[in-house]
Order: sequence, then C-alpha cells, then structure tokens
Amino acid sequence: MRDDDMPEDDEDEAPRRSLFRRLIRYGVIAIIVIVLLPYLLLPLYRPSFVHPVSVPMMARLFTGYDRQWVPFDEIAPVLVQSVMMSEDGQFCNHDGIDWGEYKAVVEDALAGKAVRGASTIPMQTVKNLYLWNSRSYLRKALELPLAISADIVWPKKRIMEIYLNIAQWGPETFGIEAAAREQFGVSAADLTARQAALLAVSLPDPVGRQAAAPSRHMQNLAARVERLAGRSGAYITCLYD
Repeated sequence: MRDDDMPEDDEDEAPRRSLFRRLIRYGVIAIIVIVLLPYLLLPLYRPSFVHPVSVPMMARLFTGYDRQWVPFDEIAPVLVQSVMMSEDGQFCNHDGIDWGEYKAVVEDALAGKAVRGASTIPMQTVKNLYLWNSRSYLRKALELPLAISADIVWPKKRIMEIYLNIAQWGPETFGIEAAAREQFGVSAADLTARQAALLAVSLPDPVGRQAAAPSRHMQNLAARVERLAGRSGAYITCLYD
C-alpha cells in the first residue's frame, strides 16, 4: 500500500502517539529534576552568608512576611537549648533521623496506638525548605533521605542556624529574631530562659500558640522545657564547645 493510500485515521493517530510520548518523556524529566533539585541546593546552602527561604515563606511572597536573619552566635544559647529539648533532644547524636524514636512510632502505629511526632530538626528543616506541610507517605519518603543528606553536607551548627531562621512562629512571622521582637520586644540574643521556653513550645502550633500570651497548658509545657534546657549541657556538645 502506498503512503497516499494510508487511511486518514492512521495518519492522524501517528502524530498523536508521538505527542503523547514526548509529553510522557518531558513529564518524567520534570519529576527527576524536582526530586534532584534539593540535593543540588544542599551544598549551595552550606555557606553562612546564604540565607535560604522556606516554601511557606515563598508562598507569602506577594502578601508579605516578617523574617530577619540572625547568625547562630547571636542567638541566646538558652533558646537553642530550649528548642532542642522541645523538638529533638538527640539532635547532636543522630544522623538526621532519630531511628529509635522512629521505630517506636511505627510500632505504636501498627499496634493501633496514638501516633506521636518523630520529626527531627533536620527533617523539619528540609521539609520547610523543599517540601510541603500536609502529611503524606510521599512527603515522608522524600523527607527522610533529604534529612540524612543535609546532616552529611551541613555541620550541625549550620542546620540549627537555618532551622531557627526559617521556622514559623506566627501567621506571618518566620525566624527567631522576628519572633523574639514580635512576642517579647527583645532580640534573639536577649531572650530569657522562660521566654525561650515559651517560644520553643509554640513551634508545633505557631498560629494557635502565642508565646507572649500563653495558656495554662503552654505554661506547663514551658516549665518542663525550661528545666530540661537547664540540664542540657551534655546534649549540646555539637553546637557549643
């Protein structure tokens, strides 16, 4: 059969198949780029003069947000201690993931018990920088290797510095400097032990919990964190000599 004898339906179908294959190929390439991009950015975020922004901050580019970057050494150590004791007590000892805590969470889930959070500070940092907030198995699958990679590429002090400068402390407030000034009218360097503890326990719910106007529940949590922070010397050796 000559080409000019080919049915018109077949002639139309060939370009459609070719277009479909190209779309599939471009889609796969796009997915690969999206997955690999965070790993390419990790070494670029290592220098201290780089001040990365988080996904929630980028979502507010047009509406505005308050973030004032502050170097790690200009943050009150008691704030760092309080955040560690509240969010990730084994921060200096794990490789980005607290496997013991993670195993306990999985076991509780399989047993039908209430599941508590097991996100480490590296996990929260990469989630805020590269991923999305809603819980899903896909996000967790992307988050775990990213947290391990960040722990390899960034020193512990740099991880903590980035985390404290991108963490959300209010509806439009990001970073510890903006939070300290908004909640207590002081710089991050001048926070007291109780102020630091109140800010630390507000992290899980930055919209619902206000450090400057704590509920009784927040006050109780802060009192516990303050006690733990006061005894945290052995846990912060990776951050302070």
